[in-house]
This record gives sequence, C-alpha cells and structure tokens, in this order.
Amino acid sequence: MNGFFGSEDALLFEIDLILSNKSELIVEAMFDTGFSYWLAINEQDIDGFGWRYFDQEIMRTAQGNAQFDIYVGKVKFDGQEYDIPVHVSKNLTEVLLGRQWLTTKRLLVDMPSNLLTLG
Repeated sequence: MNGFFGSEDALLFEIDLILSNKSELIVEAMFDTGFSYWLAINEQDIDGFGWRYFDQEIMRTAQGNAQFDIYVGKVKFDGQEYDIPVHVSKNLTEVLLGRQWLTTKRLLVDMPSNLLTLG
C-alpha cells in the first residue's frame, strides 16, 4: 500500500474503516512508531460505527497516562480486511496506525525518493 508524506513529514496512509452496516469510511491514518498497538482513533469519530466494546486500558502517552476504551473494529487497506482491537480516546487528534502492523508488513520510508509503502 502506498502512502504519502504530510506536514512535518508525517507518514500517512488512506485506510477504510468498515462500519457494522458494512459501509466503508475512508480516512487518513498517520503511522506512529511510538504507538504499540494496531489502530487508535478519537472517541467522537467512533459514534455510529457499531463496533463492539471489548475492554478498557490505561496507557502511557506523550501527554501522560490516558484511559482508552478498546473496541473490536474492522479496517481495510491494500484490498484486505482485518479485524483488530481499536484503542479509542478523547485526546487523539489523528487516526493512528501503530507498530503492530510491522509484525505482518514491511514499512519502507525513502524520503529522498518520495516513496512510502506498507506491505
């Protein structure tokens, strides 16, 4: 999957969030190597998704400890669907892709060539 560089050289990818009614919402997600899990989004963005609540977790963030609700969500990128835990909090300003994607995919960042891929 090809990505693109955003402001301040953010690593951005377009992904589809799949709602419980099977409709898809395309969002820009920033790859965050400091985030240990799969996906994180703001709590206001999850309204109407119909994803199932799973658990709650306190996590250390750059701003200190924060509470996250964890939902079972479905995403699609590069033509493939994934059922993953989604961390949801009120303090997020970006949709975040985390390091867990690197357990199954290779991240290639070549800024001089303007090349960004996750696959």
